Amino acid sequence: MDPPSLSNSTHYFLHPEPLPKSVLISLDTLFDKSDTLSKSRLSLLVILTSASGVALSPLPATIPTLLATAVGTALCAASANTLNQLQEVPFDAQMARTRNRPLVRRAITPLHATGFAVVTGVCGPVLLWTMVNPTTALLGAANIALYAGVYTWMKRKSIYNTWVGALVGAIPPLMGWTACGGQLISNHFHLFLPPFLSTTPVDTALINNPLSPFVLFMLLFSWQFPHFNGLSHIVRASYAQAGYHMLSVLSPKKNALVSLRHALLLVPVCSILAPLSGLTDWWFAVTSLVPNAICVQAAWRFWRIGGEKEARLVFRHSLWYLPAILALMMLHKQGVDWFQWLGLKEEETEEQKVKAQAALDGRT
Repeated sequence: MDPPSLSNSTHYFLHPEPLPKSVLISLDTLFDKSDTLSKSRLSLLVILTSASGVALSPLPATIPTLLATAVGTALCAASANTLNQLQEVPFDAQMARTRNRPLVRRAITPLHATGFAVVTGVCGPVLLWTMVNPTTALLGAANIALYAGVYTWMKRKSIYNTWVGALVGAIPPLMGWTACGGQLISNHFHLFLPPFLSTTPVDTALINNPLSPFVLFMLLFSWQFPHFNGLSHIVRASYAQAGYHMLSVLSPKKNALVSLRHALLLVPVCSILAPLSGLTDWWFAVTSLVPNAICVQAAWRFWRIGGEKEARLVFRHSLWYLPAILALMMLHKQGVDWFQWLGLKEEETEEQKVKAQAALDGRT
């Protein structure tokens, strides 16, 4: 069956026919559809990346703060995704990938979806403001406005919508960072040099400087280009049909080049900036080279060949790359001795620490 035309879809959305009683939605049905409205997989990624900001922070976080951050972030993501779908019903109807969304199928009314978006959009920032802190709440509210407002509008206006989308995806780890009381702006920077260049003992309190959240921001910002550009190349025909201004539609070669640039940029982010900021030790600079090399090679082939097979490989690599890198960052988190944490190694006494520092001072 042919998809509905854009004009017909617009007419149905603006002038819907009366819905039968069987379609009038109950509260239970609304909750059932909420996972689709909120794009639950995408929201889960947002929650996990915000949790990474908490986990990598050198500052302590309580269980209530962690839970409030996760729930508040999820509510903000749900609101942004629902508002996005409300605006894109006529265009989603043109794409096979989005044609089965509940608003397109009229499984839920725009009124109910709007109510869901408003409730989650208010509760999310309010919860973050009252249970976490104002900075985290403002970041959450800003992300709703960026995604549902600027990004959604730009998708039909400019190829730079992808850069705005990457900005949206890079904010959640900052929310996790600020939830623990971490600073985004400060007058002081402290660089953690490799051990062979510095004999100063590591002071984890100095990790709370602007370079650390910048690393988290850049990691998520750059990761999204291989991830999205690979996917957008695969579905570029659908984007063209719906009238979206995507780089993969207008210039597939440049789309692949942007993917390669950011895959390459992730190498110094992981191997230089992350240990330099103090988020990780310098062994992370070495271990992160493996996943980065795999992804750079795939992005290079995507740029040189430009086929759907290469685009699909870049996209698939991006799916495991981010959790792998975040896991490695936790493994190499500065100031954490996992052997000691697991009880496989005894904690050093104060006397042993003093002797070790005296021996170090004697060598210098």
